[in-house]
Amino acid sequence: MRAVARRGLEAGGCRVVGEAATADEAVALVVEHRPNVALLDIHMPGNGIRAADDISRSVPTTAIVMLTQSREDDDLFDSLRAGAVGYLLKDAPPQSLADTLRGVLAGEAAMPSALVTRILDEFRGPARRRFGRGSPAAAKLSTREWEVMDLLRQGNSTDDVAGRLFLSPTTVRVHVSSVLRKLAVRDRASAFRLLEE
Repeated sequence: MRAVARRGLEAGGCRVVGEAATADEAVALVVEHRPNVALLDIHMPGNGIRAADDISRSVPTTAIVMLTQSREDDDLFDSLRAGAVGYLLKDAPPQSLADTLRGVLAGEAAMPSALVTRILDEFRGPARRRFGRGSPAAAKLSTREWEVMDLLRQGNSTDDVAGRLFLSPTTVRVHVSSVLRKLAVRDRASAFRLLEE
């Protein structure tokens, strides 16, 4: 993966000043070379999120961008809290990497739009989304439960919701069960009625 990323960056006119196999090596290279951007893998040996935190404290002028396969909310939010200014998925075309990193240096967000939506949803909280904004039922749901129920209410199937939120269908059903329990109702239709009040 490092070789693919390097080829994409160099083909796009970027100069790569170092490569690291572990989090500790990455931090040491950034401290030594002070590059404009550090591209880190979340699951690199030693933990890429820890490396991001160390780099953001040691060399705050280096922009940190995570390159990962993970679409998990925890990884996304932990990366941002550690100081990352971008979060890219490994399935992005390598030839676009150089332009994306130039955009980061120009102050642009480097993140797929589906993940930006998750950040906005987390920031707004469940009571500000598309069901009844002030309903007591809304306040009982987590962000992810709210997303699942809203997509189901729009007519999406369990499999559709799973695909859109990068979850398994089983996880979607677990969220629905949790909502029904929290709202003390027996079925989705009853839950939708409460949430629309």
